[in-house]
Amino acid sequence: MTPMQRWTLTATVLSSAVVFLDSTVVNVALPRISRDLPSSLFGGLEAQSYVYNGYLLTLASLLILAGALSDAYGRKRVFGIGLIGFALTSLLCGVAPSMEWLIVARLLQGASGALLVPGALALIGAGFAPSEQGRAFGIWSSASAAMTIIGPTVGGVLVDGAGWRWAFLLNLPLLVFALVALSRIEGADSRLAEETRFDWLGATVIALAVGGLAFGGIRGQERNWQDLSAFIALGVGAVATLAFVPLMRSSKHPLVPLSLFHSRNFAVINLSTFLIYGALYVSGYYQAIFLQGTLGYTALAAGLSGLPTGVLLALFSARVGALSAKYGLRVFLTLGPGLMALGMLWLARLPEGSAAWTARIADPSSLIPSSGYLTDVLPGLLVFGSGLVLLVAPLTTGLMASVPPGRTGLGSAINNAISRVGPQLAGAVIFIFITSSFYASLSQQTGLDGYSSAVRKQFAPLSAPVAPVSPSQQAAARAASHGAFSRAMLLCATLLVGGAAVNGFGLQRDSNP
Repeated sequence: MTPMQRWTLTATVLSSAVVFLDSTVVNVALPRISRDLPSSLFGGLEAQSYVYNGYLLTLASLLILAGALSDAYGRKRVFGIGLIGFALTSLLCGVAPSMEWLIVARLLQGASGALLVPGALALIGAGFAPSEQGRAFGIWSSASAAMTIIGPTVGGVLVDGAGWRWAFLLNLPLLVFALVALSRIEGADSRLAEETRFDWLGATVIALAVGGLAFGGIRGQERNWQDLSAFIALGVGAVATLAFVPLMRSSKHPLVPLSLFHSRNFAVINLSTFLIYGALYVSGYYQAIFLQGTLGYTALAAGLSGLPTGVLLALFSARVGALSAKYGLRVFLTLGPGLMALGMLWLARLPEGSAAWTARIADPSSLIPSSGYLTDVLPGLLVFGSGLVLLVAPLTTGLMASVPPGRTGLGSAINNAISRVGPQLAGAVIFIFITSSFYASLSQQTGLDGYSSAVRKQFAPLSAPVAPVSPSQQAAARAASHGAFSRAMLLCATLLVGGAAVNGFGLQRDSNP
């Protein structure tokens, strides 16, 4: 690996790491943030949702625009703007005096992050020969995926130790180092022809499409599908999505050339991404809630429980990326989601008596995993993590190999946008399913009216009751949560099997990068 390639990997890995880390690190810090920061406009849970989902919303909505800007105006230039923007908005988050300030800063942070993710893959594609890209994308994928998974662990450590503000302030030295590395990269600022006009109308429509679908899914789950704005947002997103294809077909300089989808592998990989990442993020979200709300894990223990998956990614993704370049992508992209589905099936059978793991920094002896975790939770996570290792690097390698060199920023942005819309839409469907399952079971066991607002305020799927309840109601809620979680994992496994089938039957046999 040349010095230039090392600087490229340093800049892209660090920048992508903080983007993915900030999508999950805040999860376990939200209750503490809500207690520390005053808010004159929002209630506690609503404000927490905006802090978390506002970041994801602007990140998803602007990814395709950012990828097109990267190809049109220079990868290095746009990437540098993203680094500076993310550093400034991280500082704004870290010093936030109120919840409203933090929400606005998180929205801007997500917009800055959108400039970084597609640019990172485009820089790697420009800096490495095709024969070297598998290993390079493996290194990038392992770092990015590992940061996403260990985010809750980092958040738990910071919340219990230095304080939640450091979850944002720790970004600053990493981003400064990434800027230094970027300044050492030469020859990466290729761009489309100067006379090409940028398609701002297409950029607006695609932002409405992705943003509408993502916001509709988020809002619907927040308000238990009782808020008209969720359906309006989904409708706007759906109409914009339908309008986008004829708009691109009629445009002289389309934001997204439809010829990209003439590549069979590009189309197949994006379809499987929608299914697989829908399952990946939804399962992670529900696992975190279930471990704490139903099994009684502390925030730190819930974060630590996912570390084995992060370790597997860090150790083996680069190697798997190199192997996929040698042996082809199809076997990895079929077997990987298949193993992930088996891990979900294991978690679906968690017994109700699973022992809680209550790890605490102040009590070193509690950091030793419980027998319940080792026998009930860990095996499923190891199988799931093994499948994820087989998936992430080959997926990125195959995606980047399926688009023309001048469109790598746009190609990666499309895939990243799909990977963020998929979880919102899959999450909306699964949320409706497990919520109805939970309240039906609770009503059957206790005689409570699961449709009444009072019961829904008192009991929530996978979570502990809001206020003290009788032992029989506590047991009924726990049993109902176990059933709902099991069904959620089964639905996630179904999505993963679908993704494996799409790759197995859809990818070309000679799909070596």
